[in-house]
Amino acid sequence: MHLSVIVPIYNKAEYIEPCLESILEQDLESFEVIAVDDGSTDDSGKVCDEMARLYPNLKVMHVPNGGVTAARRIGVEHAKGEYVTFVDADDLMKPQALSVLLDAIRETGADEVVATYDTHYGEHITTKIVGTIDAEWMIRQLMASTAKFCVLWAVIFRRDKIIDCLYAPRVIRSGEDILMQILFLLKRPKVVFIPDSVYVYTVGLPNDRQMTLQEQVAYDDILRKAMSSRWDEFSECFTLRRIKMYENFIYNRMFHLLFPYYSDLRKSLTKGIPLADRIAVLLPPRIAYFPISFRKKRFI
Repeated sequence: MHLSVIVPIYNKAEYIEPCLESILEQDLESFEVIAVDDGSTDDSGKVCDEMARLYPNLKVMHVPNGGVTAARRIGVEHAKGEYVTFVDADDLMKPQALSVLLDAIRETGADEVVATYDTHYGEHITTKIVGTIDAEWMIRQLMASTAKFCVLWAVIFRRDKIIDCLYAPRVIRSGEDILMQILFLLKRPKVVFIPDSVYVYTVGLPNDRQMTLQEQVAYDDILRKAMSSRWDEFSECFTLRRIKMYENFIYNRMFHLLFPYYSDLRKSLTKGIPLADRIAVLLPPRIAYFPISFRKKRFI
């Protein structure tokens, strides 16, 4: 078995059949699909079971609801493939996607290959970056919220290197894919970007995710621990990430959540932090809302 495709599913009954069909009808000879039904309360599990009777390489796992990271981890733990890739249950894989990803990681000897994608509106999203990419650069892009590349889907990993990067607690529901990628990149893997579009992302579906301070505290604690041996390299971009999250709280007018957790942020400012972000921290939160809101509405 060369490749395992992991599909975490929670209440996606209206999307899961076309999603799984787009994977199962790929032209690759040897691959498995593991659909992890994460305690769905709709017919998602039933749809998966019915499809499994038609496709022998589809394995369905029904587990108590534990969150998307736990579902991905369960899928990887039961995977038989040397390589793994992830697909969200409301998205699609393009024809020949698995062959493209598998050929690329084999030919380059990479630990991770990052492709590009289309939106379901037909818009092609590309990074215009091709070839071997520095893992440290990727970490800094992710920490600064400036990354323009695929983070989890449209990406293929060596299974033995990704398996221990899926331990984020359930409280982390936003940016769990970024956290997993950062933990992987801290291992100094060989990463290769390819220009091929292999994935169709469904834009704009509603979800129940809402940023919480508890989530950010847990996120920061994991990053601090993971980066401890390389703190001199990443302390500044860690501070920048905290600032970006602080700005998100302000933008959402969640002023009451900011202290005391962010009370030390001003002490962490350095000249390496962009001026606009330094200003946002130095201003009183209710005043900082106005320049932060202006930037986000204009540039994002």
